[in-house]
Amino acid sequence: MEQLPKEAEPAAAGEPSRGTAPSSGVVVQVREKKGPLRAAIPYMPFPVAVICLFLNTFVPGLGTFVSAFTVLCGARTDLPDRHMCCVFWLNVAAALIQILTAIVMVGWIMSIFWGMDMVILATERRCRAADGDLH
Repeated sequence: MEQLPKEAEPAAAGEPSRGTAPSSGVVVQVREKKGPLRAAIPYMPFPVAVICLFLNTFVPGLGTFVSAFTVLCGARTDLPDRHMCCVFWLNVAAALIQILTAIVMVGWIMSIFWGMDMVILATERRCRAADGDLH
């Protein structure tokens, strides 16, 4: 005698539900946890972010250093509870790390990825502005 498969039971709180129908009403939200240096990257206008990526590609840390000054000009970051000067110095520290470790290629690669993150954040900012949901 063949046994019929059981219907999926609801998962306990905190556990992801597996095998449940999409209409079960479970909302899953994924949020990236960022460290303080990564969260200090400012949301800049797209052209400025592209210039910083270009600078970071050819002179490691230079684009990150320039982006630090955009914080002083009012660019927002993912660190709203920190003072503007603290976020500025976090960006300067990231630029110094990139410059000092560029000798062993780590800083250069980090600098390029940092510039790519700037462009990604600028694109997200542009999409939110188009939707009218700019914070």
